[in-house]
Amino acid sequence: MKPILTLLSAILLLGACSKTPKDYATLSGKITNVNEFKKITISNRKGYKKEIKVDDNGTFSDTLHITEGMYRFSDGNEIGTIYLKKDNTISFTLDTKAFDETLKFEGDDADQSNFMIDNSLLQERYLSEDLFDSTEAEFSKTFDNLETAYDSLKSEYKQLDTAYFEDQDKEFKSMQKTYKSYFLEKLKVRKLLAKGTASPVFSKYENHKGGTTSLSDFKGKYVYIDIWATWCGPCKVEFPFLKKLEVKYHDKNIEFVSISVDDARRSGTMEKAHDAWKKMVTEKKLTGVQLFTGNGWKADFVQDYKVNGIPRFILIAPDGTIVNADAPRPSSKGLIKLFEELGI
Repeated sequence: MKPILTLLSAILLLGACSKTPKDYATLSGKITNVNEFKKITISNRKGYKKEIKVDDNGTFSDTLHITEGMYRFSDGNEIGTIYLKKDNTISFTLDTKAFDETLKFEGDDADQSNFMIDNSLLQERYLSEDLFDSTEAEFSKTFDNLETAYDSLKSEYKQLDTAYFEDQDKEFKSMQKTYKSYFLEKLKVRKLLAKGTASPVFSKYENHKGGTTSLSDFKGKYVYIDIWATWCGPCKVEFPFLKKLEVKYHDKNIEFVSISVDDARRSGTMEKAHDAWKKMVTEKKLTGVQLFTGNGWKADFVQDYKVNGIPRFILIAPDGTIVNADAPRPSSKGLIKLFEELGI
């Protein structure tokens, strides 16, 4: 009888010590210089979303009922990527003043997340906005170098399985295809609207300050044009950079002109589009010359410059010829370099 009791006790003890897999992941961490939002939002493309409160000291912890896969997380200002799986316990630390550079994961399957961060930093190093102003040979060389660096990074994560890298390789090739397509489109514009050729013109666009304005009004000056709309997020990102440029070059031979392509397609009616433009210019205290086409994307000037995405920036010379039909953005260091080369 004693051996049977001993065996039964062992079975019961084994059952008591065995771990039952959790149907959730546990996420925690510490954020330095926590921002005013004091929360982390976890989401994915399938509609999952959860907000996690961040304490005043920057710490947070919560459980996530998720399916295995890649998720985005945001502190309200910047976005990162994290790999999550049921029964995993993972944490991360970061400093909001250097988000990507300080983000570090620890715990179950942390390598997947750390690889994505390192890959993101790698792409930032090679894929600047100025890349789209390069030649075809320069563009190809940049991607060749990036691909070599990407393969080198993968070799540092040999512990990750082949299936994971197959997914990452697909993402890399998709990104490469997108960049190449965008580059070729911009190159096409540069060839069609070549430097030194006569610029298309606009006439009698409504000026926010009153009256109308035409391109001919700026004859004898360089004209840096921003084509934008009130609903365009990337357009609004450039606002503060554009304002700084306008202050820096206020006594130089250059005018900064912003042309809104707001129309009925987004606003419902042209009247509502016009009101949205007037309101945003006032509320955002936008400076420079603020114009409204009155015909949205169908305006001749917009059509002539082959504008199919915004924001779009154009630089015109004092003699009315094109300097750059797809000029660098205000946030790009390449724009200041261009201005310096022109002696502005």
